[in-house]
Amino acid sequence: MSTINVLNMAGETVGTAELKDSIFGIEPNEAVVHEVVKNHLANCRQGTQSALTRGEVSGGGKKPWRQKGTGHARQGSTRAPQWTHGGIVFAPKPRSYSYVLNKKVKRLALKSVLSAKAAANEIIVVDAIKLDSIKTKDFRAFLGAVKADGKSLVVTPAKDEVVIKSARNIPGVEVTMANLINVYDMLKAKYLVLDQEALAVIQEVFA
Repeated sequence: MSTINVLNMAGETVGTAELKDSIFGIEPNEAVVHEVVKNHLANCRQGTQSALTRGEVSGGGKKPWRQKGTGHARQGSTRAPQWTHGGIVFAPKPRSYSYVLNKKVKRLALKSVLSAKAAANEIIVVDAIKLDSIKTKDFRAFLGAVKADGKSLVVTPAKDEVVIKSARNIPGVEVTMANLINVYDMLKAKYLVLDQEALAVIQEVFA
């Protein structure tokens, strides 16, 4: 079991925390991570695209010209796909792209990303992420103090509207709760900033 320094919001070291090897010390499985990211993006797709087939385009009921003797190729409708204003071949229709992955696969991918972040020293643990009022300037100063400038995912133990609203105008910074962390958000972020209580929740839930 490895340890990590715990900082306060001013960036000062105030203690240490233990990281369970079963979550933060496994060999990352890139294939599983790829599969989970692909699943996440597929589940986010709206699937609202739609186009008309030749049977759904208005008009075209009359045969353009007689079958033989004109010198033209035979045609049955001006709404066939080869005509301007004709229908679309194999037209896309609204559908759901979502599919379900095994829970063990999702959990392995999550542990793989957490382990990779820990190995790269991209996890920052803070004793308590709290603000007295909604202040973007203060939150930006906090991220600078703990050296988490740039793309960061801030994880709190529970929903904190003050923290969420203070961070929402900072480009590249997202706030989530410990029970809602996902592989895609963690991969997008350079640093994972964990409240110490959120770390405890993660280690309890995913152990």
